[in-house]
Amino acid sequence: METLFSILIGLFFTAAIYLLLSKHSVRILLGVALLGNAVNLLLFTTGRLTREVPPIIPSGMDTLPSGAANPLPQALILTAIVISFSFFAFLLVLTYRAYQELGTDDTDEMRLAEPRDEPRPPVGY
Repeated sequence: METLFSILIGLFFTAAIYLLLSKHSVRILLGVALLGNAVNLLLFTTGRLTREVPPIIPSGMDTLPSGAANPLPQALILTAIVISFSFFAFLLVLTYRAYQELGTDDTDEMRLAEPRDEPRPPVGY
């Protein structure tokens, strides 16, 4: 089961990096969302995928049994989901406003701070 999840994590990371290297801001936004999901799945997989022994400390013991799932990655994933959703919402609004102002989602055409026809600044002083 963990081998299948490892392959899926690799595919998620591959697709996320491919989308992040795009010059269209919507694809970059989807790449960020996919990268967050890949990291969450990686954390979930490292916490052991066992359904037989729940992460509950039985009475008379001080620690979890050795075959139990680790509850810490699950708590980290819940926190990461909230943070990644808020980050995604911020980037979505930022992308939409940039599209409204500039009329394009191509990052090469968004370079208003770097005009093409301007002379280069002096190199030495």
